[in-house]
Amino acid sequence: MEALLEPVMRRAGIAAAGSAAVSGLMRLSGGANMESWLFACAGQRFVLRRAPSAEWIAARPLDMAGEAELIRRACAAGVPAPQVIAELVPDDGLGTGFIMRCLPGSADPEAALGNDPQTASDLAADLAGALARIHAMNAADLGFLPRLDPAEGVAGLARQFAESGGDRPLIALGLAWLRRNLPPPVTSPAETVVVHGDFRIGNLMVDGGRLLGVIDWELAHLGDGHEDLAYGCMTVWRFGRLGQQAFGLTDVDSFARAYCAAGGAAFDPARFRFWLVYRTVWWALGCLSMAQDWRRGTDRSLERVVVGRRCAEQELDLLLLLESEAPEAERARPLPAPPPPAPASTGEPTAAEMLTAISEWLASTVKDRLAKDATATRERWELAVARNALGIVQRELTGRANPVDRTLADDLLAGRQTLATPGLLADLRARVLSTLGADMPKYPALAAARTLWEHH
Repeated sequence: MEALLEPVMRRAGIAAAGSAAVSGLMRLSGGANMESWLFACAGQRFVLRRAPSAEWIAARPLDMAGEAELIRRACAAGVPAPQVIAELVPDDGLGTGFIMRCLPGSADPEAALGNDPQTASDLAADLAGALARIHAMNAADLGFLPRLDPAEGVAGLARQFAESGGDRPLIALGLAWLRRNLPPPVTSPAETVVVHGDFRIGNLMVDGGRLLGVIDWELAHLGDGHEDLAYGCMTVWRFGRLGQQAFGLTDVDSFARAYCAAGGAAFDPARFRFWLVYRTVWWALGCLSMAQDWRRGTDRSLERVVVGRRCAEQELDLLLLLESEAPEAERARPLPAPPPPAPASTGEPTAAEMLTAISEWLASTVKDRLAKDATATRERWELAVARNALGIVQRELTGRANPVDRTLADDLLAGRQTLATPGLLADLRARVLSTLGADMPKYPALAAARTLWEHH
């Protein structure tokens, strides 16, 4: 691939004619959708950002040429974002994408969240200011961006739910709530803003506790700015900082005040809650869609099938968001008794034990070999994903509640059952604790939910 990149860099005016200037090509571990490749050229660092396949990008509402143009416009509007230096063409033989200058800093959540309270407050103010600048971009000049209307968005989620089987009760619970709580449509052009769509810790380059750049713009669209505010406040993007709801850095009220002070629109708690539930349902369905991408062959990476099992994280978060609307008697109802544990095996190794043995072998043998190769960053990350996959299967074999119940999902969507239905909330709590405990037992909100629900 390095040889293919060299003419692109010469075309961009970075590398001198005839020089073999590209080196150190390395795929980065982040990104659930796009591929990112870091490389050096002429003493500078760059990132190749490309789609995993032509079929995958063809189904996206914003193509990569549109993303590249939006990033250019964002830079011109004063948003800290990477400089796009070249777009790929078919003759390059590199697929679909573009090349950017590599921003300093790190997107590692620990770089953003592992700081003292004052630094966290400063970074939160940086994020609020960047969001305000994004939302202040001239939407009228960006007609190539897709537009998201709340009602149309919910209808789209419902279609996606049906296509994924329509059988996950907790997603059905969230969809039913969204239908009942649609906000008024945004009709004024002044209220329609550029929404980044993936503005969260992990997509922000941070150094020394300050924001240096906003990356990953492929989900950008026109719509309600509260969507960006809510998305960054989802539990999953707080990376264990459960008490700091706004980006894992501060509380929502403080962040909203900083956003308004930076020029953002007035904060509407009802719209914020709608988009918080909406994006939680959206990401639950997004996780399920990863499995469909893998089955269709548009992306056969191991990461796809593992992310597919993260749906239960969002189901837990949905229940935590919505259970306050259940009657007090249902919130106080104890969990149903769990099934008795299976007896320990004393004969031949079980399938679960064999999977454990494979995982331990990978850790002791493959990990040691990779540790000797300083360039094997991506391979070490893939090893962790592989061991995670083995753990999921091992835990499922030893007991996992089935998250699928088409009859109950249909009842919830139709309003025949609600959180006021006697025993339903307790049953949903028990189901998601079991499912998530098998799929992603280290999800930080799981331990908090167990403490909350098991000590009623």
